[in-house]
Amino acid sequence: MNRYITTTLPYVNADPHIGFALEIVQADALARAWRAEGDEVFFSTGTDEHGQKIFEAAEKAGQEPQAYVDHYAGEFKKLKEALDLSNDAFIRTTDSKHIKAAQEMWRRCAAKGDIYKKTYTGLYCVGCESFKMEKECVDGRCPLHPNADLKEVSEENYFFKFSNYREKLMAYLEQPGVIIPEWRRAEAMNFVKGGLEDFSISRESARLSWGIPVPGDDSQVMYVWFDALTDYISTLDWPTDEDGRFKKFWEEGQTLQVAGKDQVRFQSLMWQAMLMSADIKNTDTVFYHGFITSGGQKMSKSLGNVINPLDLVEKYGTDATRYLLLRHVSPSEDSDLTLEAIHEHYTAHLVNGLGNLVARVMKLAETHLAGPLEAPDESLPAVYTAALDAFEFNRAMDFIWAKIAEADERITTEKPFAVIKEDVGKGQTMIADLAYDLYIIAILLTPFMPETSEVIKKAVLENKKPENLFPRL
Repeated sequence: MNRYITTTLPYVNADPHIGFALEIVQADALARAWRAEGDEVFFSTGTDEHGQKIFEAAEKAGQEPQAYVDHYAGEFKKLKEALDLSNDAFIRTTDSKHIKAAQEMWRRCAAKGDIYKKTYTGLYCVGCESFKMEKECVDGRCPLHPNADLKEVSEENYFFKFSNYREKLMAYLEQPGVIIPEWRRAEAMNFVKGGLEDFSISRESARLSWGIPVPGDDSQVMYVWFDALTDYISTLDWPTDEDGRFKKFWEEGQTLQVAGKDQVRFQSLMWQAMLMSADIKNTDTVFYHGFITSGGQKMSKSLGNVINPLDLVEKYGTDATRYLLLRHVSPSEDSDLTLEAIHEHYTAHLVNGLGNLVARVMKLAETHLAGPLEAPDESLPAVYTAALDAFEFNRAMDFIWAKIAEADERITTEKPFAVIKEDVGKGQTMIADLAYDLYIIAILLTPFMPETSEVIKKAVLENKKPENLFPRL
């Protein structure tokens, strides 16, 4: 099967945060799991680099917008090595091919009659880069950015006829599996039932010059969301599709977008309506993850509770960071992480758990076995694959750690280290069985902790104890 998977594109107005690290590691785990099953996968990520928020941040930093976004795009590119990502593409919305694609999307929607111009006055949230309806506000403020004042903006913009797509969006959303988890699908359907208002898709260039010019009207630049959403297909070389990637992975493949829970309106409604307008296949599935809080509060610099994923990698290592995000953060609910809890998980489950098991088993194997084992069959148990198919990364990893616990228990109760002294044959069989189980554990770890998986496999096949996997800190 041909599979396409993409993250959202984070704004480049700050360093990468742990919420996006969660999203991109989830996507990477899926991409690796699918490749291991024999699927051909195209995995994309990138950066969103236009809009008012970026322009103001660059101005505050005393930089030209392009220099500003170049710097932060470089910071996000560091995640590939830091988190051992297997993405095939990194798309920037300032890339020339993306700009051309966004303008072509505009032309197609306009040709359908879905774009018109009017004067509009409304409350604008710079944090969200969108206008807010009164029913969306809490005490006159955006609920996602309660510390920032909404700006009353009145100008002539182009609008997209979102209201034209109520019935088509409902038909799309009524299909099981288009949104995971299920309650997010219900949320999207309720939003459509509540009525769709046409939304602004441009800004006056006199007020905001940092954006993609509207085709045929240099007085306007594209609204950042209309621009950025097109990246999901511009990364596949749409509309030219010279190498056939778009046809292979979007039109004929299974498509999956991974996004945060605050993205439902944009990813499953606005973007899908744009695709309908342009006569392009809709996304097959959008998976929404929850937020990460710390100490029961939203992370913020002022509270001093921000957890930087690059700092975690520096202290605990790449695979330990991937482990923490995939096992100790709920795939779709909000989760709380503190530095204290992270350290406890690292020590209990990696140092004293997996790391200790590998050291014990491979020391016994190196000392007492005549040679290495043959590589076992790499077929995967149904309970494990079912968890992955349901995007329940933590449940799949719980299954792995149950096997680690079982192996530890066998060493404690069966005592192969003692049996080998009295009955060499029986002791060797017991040790070989443990090494075999260790290899199976390594197979199961492949999408989650790829480097650790390879180290364990190599150790078993060479019958040699590796260096300690997780140092005690």
